[in-house]
Amino acid sequence: MADDIWILGIHMTKFGKHPDKDVVDLGAEAAMAALKDAGVTMKDVGIIGAGNLMGGGGIGQQLQKQIGQTGVPVYNVSNACATGATALRTAIMAIKAGETDCGLAVGVEKLAGAGLLGGGGVAKSDKKEYKPSGRYGSVTNTDGRIGTNTMPGVFAQIGMEYGHKYGGTSFELFAKISEKNHAHSTLNPLAAYTKKMTLEEIMGDVMIAYPNTRPMCSANCDGAAAAVVVSGEKLKTLSLEQQRRAVKVSASILTSDPWEEACQILPDVNQLTKNAAKQAYEQAGVGPSDLNLVELHDCFATAELVHYDNLGLCEEGGAADFFNSGATWRTGTTPVNVSGGLESKGHPISATGIANIWEVCHHLRGEAGDRQIEGARVGLAHVIGLGSACGVHILEKSGL
Repeated sequence: MADDIWILGIHMTKFGKHPDKDVVDLGAEAAMAALKDAGVTMKDVGIIGAGNLMGGGGIGQQLQKQIGQTGVPVYNVSNACATGATALRTAIMAIKAGETDCGLAVGVEKLAGAGLLGGGGVAKSDKKEYKPSGRYGSVTNTDGRIGTNTMPGVFAQIGMEYGHKYGGTSFELFAKISEKNHAHSTLNPLAAYTKKMTLEEIMGDVMIAYPNTRPMCSANCDGAAAAVVVSGEKLKTLSLEQQRRAVKVSASILTSDPWEEACQILPDVNQLTKNAAKQAYEQAGVGPSDLNLVELHDCFATAELVHYDNLGLCEEGGAADFFNSGATWRTGTTPVNVSGGLESKGHPISATGIANIWEVCHHLRGEAGDRQIEGARVGLAHVIGLGSACGVHILEKSGL
């Protein structure tokens, strides 16, 4: 069984609108570039983990037709916004089990123009009598009756709930989080949007679901990301340059919702993230104070705030004060979403889990260009998908 796991090569395409490319084109572009970055070929790959949420399935085998059919096992995964992280974890587990010493993970999505995601737009009956139906005996869709199933609304409620419980939040505070991420994006040439926005522009834009205006929402777009992972023993056989650029996967955690004596209908993004973070810190032997940067799942500005708390970056209930301290800016003590985050970089769902890791890897390698966090040695990448699944990876710089 392999102990150490290393990211040998990694790549993300430019996120945005790619009308001339389909998911296979984008996935193949990311996969081939990751293999080149790793200095290996498809001949070296012993397993493929492939993630795509909105397609018809079988993306891994479709990719093989483009990048090489070598007969290796392919695992097609679909796990909401944690799909990319799940594909990577699939490759990692195969290496840890000793089945292979090299794996490829790919996440790809075509999402430009998708609009609001969730249960919105479903016809609502005005019947006065309802009969239980479906697995949970529901009598009608909850959307618009006791809340919303659309993602902006769900996460708006989550942010408002946090403020109600702990205080310190406001429309302006959430807008300031978005202002930070849009400012960070100006240094990321692969982001879907690289425009700096003022607080007034963000607060004055179209309101999607209070307190999230349009710039405070993740950008639906097209894109792909891929990573090549190897065992520590395999890494030792490679060149010193490959060893120097390799990034250690100190923790790879995937969680789902734990049982709780509470509402099982409205989503809880908090506890499974807290559990994942706790397990990741224990597995990696580090704590939040050791992190030099964090790429977290800011699908909405409200989500970023609550995940400061969920990931243990601040004391319980202290997320507003933590942000107001300036800690999360790229010049702060705990830079968060230096890439621009999902609000600017974009969110092609299945690519995001690996794309967040791509960002952290480039800082640990010292290859992040103008947005480089100097001296970065430890970073955390986080994604969460409702349904629910949470992936947390802690990454460390090579000692060479």
